[in-house]
Amino acid sequence: MPYRPFASGTNPIIPMDFPDPDILRVGDAYYMVSTTMYFMPGCVILRSHDLIHWEFFTHVYDMLENTPAQRLEGNANAYGKGMWAASLRRRGDTFYISFVAYDTHKTYLYSASDMKGPWKRNEIEGFYHDSSLFFDDDGRAYIVYGGTQIHITELNDDLTSPRPGGLDRIIADSGTSDYLGFEGSHFYKINGRYYLFVIHSRKDRWKRVESCYTSTTLVGEFTGGVVFEDDLGFLDQGVAQGGVVDTPDGRWFCYLFQDRGAAGRMPVLIPMTWEDGMPVIGENGKVPAMVTNRCERPGWVCAPLYGSDDFRGEMKPFWEWNHIPDRSLLSYGSGRYTIHFGKTCESLTQAANTLTQRTLYPGCFAAVTLDGSQLRDGDIAGLCALQDRWAFAGLAREAGELFVTLRARNENGPADGVEVERIPVPGDRVRLGVWFDFECMKDKATFYLQQNGAWRELGQGYRHQMTYLLTHFTGYRIALFGFAREGAGGSAAFEDFVYETEKPACY
Repeated sequence: MPYRPFASGTNPIIPMDFPDPDILRVGDAYYMVSTTMYFMPGCVILRSHDLIHWEFFTHVYDMLENTPAQRLEGNANAYGKGMWAASLRRRGDTFYISFVAYDTHKTYLYSASDMKGPWKRNEIEGFYHDSSLFFDDDGRAYIVYGGTQIHITELNDDLTSPRPGGLDRIIADSGTSDYLGFEGSHFYKINGRYYLFVIHSRKDRWKRVESCYTSTTLVGEFTGGVVFEDDLGFLDQGVAQGGVVDTPDGRWFCYLFQDRGAAGRMPVLIPMTWEDGMPVIGENGKVPAMVTNRCERPGWVCAPLYGSDDFRGEMKPFWEWNHIPDRSLLSYGSGRYTIHFGKTCESLTQAANTLTQRTLYPGCFAAVTLDGSQLRDGDIAGLCALQDRWAFAGLAREAGELFVTLRARNENGPADGVEVERIPVPGDRVRLGVWFDFECMKDKATFYLQQNGAWRELGQGYRHQMTYLLTHFTGYRIALFGFAREGAGGSAAFEDFVYETEKPACY
């Protein structure tokens, strides 16, 4: 047997916003699909050879549907919507991904002969919340879905609609809508038995728990209950919802996620065994702080899921745009990322071509140089902590004069936020920074301006309170943005983007 080294990591195994994981092993490689909602390119797939270290592998689509909402046209947007909770499955030589989008109210089915793609888009008639594709041994196909009540519906041969007269029944019912009922379905056949994994909440308070129900037939009774409840010692934030996967040597792991405040929802890797036909998740019912697994490909080096960028060559895979970009109004390469303003808008959340990266728990720092020489009166551009309750440091031009502005939007505040501080600048280039502090859900963002080679805090002690709001339904992202408030035609250019894990020293 070839030598296979061990790899180890700490939970959350990916300390970034990769929610709703579903896992598929193909030979010595593991693939994970995760929700990207309104970010483009969308439906991200990660790859690993040890379940611990992950890298970007591909995105399923560049854009989902070219709708006004997904283009940020006018005041339309897809915040809190877009693609949710994909299912990743294989039948024969074909890979499938299914999910719903809550802005188009459709169920999408993508297929490919190679995980890298190209992925062909189709639709399944109907709307199947948090669905799980399932292919039985006899070749028949099903979709398992729902909230509170979990349904199984047989699909026709080409997977485009329910099969007339096919199986269509409820297999689990949480029986109430007073708390989060069953959802997040993951359905499998393992050792001749059918298994349904679902998330729900405790009845006495909000806390994620994971349940499993099993049956020997699709028409029989599914029995089971709660199989896992733990918070990883983190503020009663439960760990639940995700898939299970086996290793080449027959061991099992469960891949769930945990809410970590404004940083988002993070994958957690948990060993799993079987006892009397039911899963036993964790070590003595707990998430291990550290988890170990064999690496199936010795010498494999994993590319990071975040990083600095000199904006040369092709766009790095850790970047995603906020909604569909207008590529005629942007350029990436030659050492800078440039946004041309082709429309006016009231707020950065409607600004086209905003480039984003996920933030990192427990903290991360981002800095970028901004060239504002082509800003026109009314234009503004900068570095943002992006969510509904956003904040940014930027350059703005008014009456021909440039100034640095720190601006923030609080919950239910005005769409264009409130200015915290304004500083005149002598030139048209500035270096801006932001520190994200997520530890123990502090969820504070601090902004900086570099002057004479040293960092100065903006806002005279202001710490922006970040909040994970369902209006956007994503963890905070680092964002480079620019837009016009008075007239189109201006532009902003970003250079030398740096992503670090240490807080900067400042005077």
